[in-house]
Amino acid sequence: MSLRVLGISEIQVSKTPGDILITYSLGSCIGLTIYDPVVKIGGMIHYMLPLSKIAPDKARAKPGMFADTGIPLLLKKALELGAAKDRLIVKAVGGSQLMDQNKVFNI
Repeated sequence: MSLRVLGISEIQVSKTPGDILITYSLGSCIGLTIYDPVVKIGGMIHYMLPLSKIAPDKARAKPGMFADTGIPLLLKKALELGAAKDRLIVKAVGGSQLMDQNKVFNI
């Protein structure tokens, strides 16, 4: 059992029962968690922005910074460990609207 603290733009996946994945100070960022209860595989991403097209070089270096590059990577890592898409429980938290004059972040 270990405590794994994710920083901004980080992705973690674990299949060790008792591991705790945690992140702090989401603000306008999103914390997305996935969990397969059958094989007990869980993962988390702490991403900042929705689309990587605004900074392709950063997306290559830190795919977890963006939803469109980080979420597929999170899923890939969980599936490689044995999780199944149809069993995943997915939760999202955060996403406060601090500044967004162009309404880019409106869903």
